[in-house]
Amino acid sequence: MPIVAVLVLAFHPTENIWPHLLSTTLPRYAANTAILTVATGALAAAVGAGAAWLVTMYRFPFSRLLEWLLLLPLAIPAYIGAYALVDFLDYSGPVQVTLRDAMGWTSARDYWFPAVRSRTGAVVVLAAAMYPYVYMLARAAFRETSAASYEVARALGAGPVGLFWRVGMPLARPAIAAGAAIVMMETVNDFGVVDFFAVQTLTTGIFTVWLETGNAGGAAQIACVILAVILALVALEKVSRRNSRYYQSARQSRPVTKIALTGWAGRVATLLCVLPVAMGFVLPLGVIVGHAFDSPETWLGAGLGRAFLNTLTVGGAAALLTVTGALFMVYGVRLTGRRLPKLVLPVTTIGYAAPGAVLAVGILIPVAAFDHRVADAVLWLTGRDPGLILTGSAAAIVFAYTVRFFAIAQGATDAAFGRVSPSLPMAARSLGRTAGGALREVYLPLMKGSVGTALLLVFVDCVKELPATLLLRPFNYDTLATRAHEKASLENIAEAAPPALLVIAVGLVAVGLLARANLKARAR
Repeated sequence: MPIVAVLVLAFHPTENIWPHLLSTTLPRYAANTAILTVATGALAAAVGAGAAWLVTMYRFPFSRLLEWLLLLPLAIPAYIGAYALVDFLDYSGPVQVTLRDAMGWTSARDYWFPAVRSRTGAVVVLAAAMYPYVYMLARAAFRETSAASYEVARALGAGPVGLFWRVGMPLARPAIAAGAAIVMMETVNDFGVVDFFAVQTLTTGIFTVWLETGNAGGAAQIACVILAVILALVALEKVSRRNSRYYQSARQSRPVTKIALTGWAGRVATLLCVLPVAMGFVLPLGVIVGHAFDSPETWLGAGLGRAFLNTLTVGGAAALLTVTGALFMVYGVRLTGRRLPKLVLPVTTIGYAAPGAVLAVGILIPVAAFDHRVADAVLWLTGRDPGLILTGSAAAIVFAYTVRFFAIAQGATDAAFGRVSPSLPMAARSLGRTAGGALREVYLPLMKGSVGTALLLVFVDCVKELPATLLLRPFNYDTLATRAHEKASLENIAEAAPPALLVIAVGLVAVGLLARANLKARAR
């Protein structure tokens, strides 16, 4: 419904500003988005694949610890990393203050310092926050490649660099491309970083056209351009490996034997793995924690407790609805042997590819129209105006979260169902249990760990979601993400620190789950 609504609004706007957009701001929005997306994807792919290769193929100081520390930037939303980087490197930040004190400079005219709030700064922040998507997939691909492939290449004279470029990279290409595609789609979706760095992209264009000019049709037209970009990214990734085949012989597969790096080589490898962790996790966390403890009174600030409760409410409700819906849909598809349900189920995951701002445009307009009709009907029947039930509450936010993150719940529950032996529910059915009874008494007890993980992962993503929440929230309704963004936008990092730190804490739980899942997979 949201995607269809965006298309209808774009092709039937009340005021067609497309020619104006095309001749003024749209080329700038599109150019910035393209440069930002390609640069971030390339940098994240280089960092993620390079770090994955080092920890998989070599043994160096702290390599086992760094293998897990490299996942930590996933806990820091990119917009929080942007606040921290600006606070650390800006004119009044500790770096420039220290430089002026040490060199005797008195003003910015005495020295040159790169602009922090720039497109380049946005690329660095986004890549530092999202390289773990590439790292996780690339590490799994490198680890699953048989050691025989690398041994044959060495026997034929390949050195360390040649081994990476001529064997490791080609075999891991699907995984690296998939991770880079995720990074690029998340870059297109981003609003917090580009807004804070004043980089005008297609996503900021939706906010500008909709909120500042009140033109929903124009916002929908920009949203269509974003959808086209996302579809192009997905198609490009698939076409790029259309004629390639990647096979792994299970019988001849042997795990990789790590090569020990000592001396300067080991120190360089350690440094190369420490840098992305420092940039994507240590620096943002250090800055936020410093502000949070330097100004303890901000923890008692008006609205923080309410934002925390709002976050728990909408995130918890969306996680519960999403996972419950995924359970019933996946179970229903497994029960029926018909083709149509199997074709429909993958369509429900399309919302994950749609940016939050696009979903917000496609949800708010039709839901608001429905809301007005319901309010008019209630007023006509009872003589009392109930107000806007859905858009006047957090229901629209919950709806957006459910659409956007259904793919996560669906994937987790489908995998959990697949791990249950078919003989167990068949035995329950033969003993007189209904389909619902088999789900309740056989599947759910065996799947409770996976269901709990799915609930937590969806909840974490709901807590971090910013664009959809900003556009769909009622007046004076804050979550932790929106409160952190608003305070940071006003240059009040001290008051942005407590909600940002709470968001990071929730993100760390998700990273812990990922690390535990990886450990279990390796144990098996």
